[in-house]
Amino acid sequence: MTNRSILNPEYLVHSESDLRASFSATHDIAIKKCLSYVDEHARTFIERSPFVCIGTQSNDGRADVSPRGDPSGFVKILDERTLLIPDRPGNNRLDTLSNVLTNPKVGLLFLIPGFDDTMRVNGTAELTRDPELLSTMAVNERVPSIAIVVHVEEVFIHCAKALRRSRLWDAEQHQDRSEVPSLMKIILEQTDGAPSDPEEQKKLDDGLEEEYRQTMY
Repeated sequence: MTNRSILNPEYLVHSESDLRASFSATHDIAIKKCLSYVDEHARTFIERSPFVCIGTQSNDGRADVSPRGDPSGFVKILDERTLLIPDRPGNNRLDTLSNVLTNPKVGLLFLIPGFDDTMRVNGTAELTRDPELLSTMAVNERVPSIAIVVHVEEVFIHCAKALRRSRLWDAEQHQDRSEVPSLMKIILEQTDGAPSDPEEQKKLDDGLEEEYRQTMY
């Protein structure tokens, strides 16, 4: 938790009017570009995207953002106001799914490798186990056990500034993963403790990779 004593209360923002006083007026086109349905351009973007982040919030206000990825076009467009997102095997925390049950409001952020623009979709969600719908999202002959239905309320293309500032797709900016501990080592150090023997740690890392291979779908 942030030590609030290091924050000068004089500079904290407490109202929207105070917030907007720090910025120029919203550009007219930024308002006009918001649609209430998936048009041809939004459809093209979603069909090309292999990655989406889902923002949800529990009924008691606990926020969560979950990444979802699959082959391009994995998010199905049922009609101009309805999307379908498969739920693939994971850690079974079920944060996103549980949140949807108590607070259906969701926000989606679609990315396409190499594109600096992103696509944002806001709406409400519910969960389905409809076998006919689930069968359309099978990968390697494995059908998801559940899917998230998103009822679209707002759609808009998001400008490229954030990805250009981060140079996200620039290969020269890619960092060496070996310079930081493996995922398994991090988790073990945060929980039960990681082995001191490098060979034992390698076996655990290899085991995680094998689990990925077997349980991706």
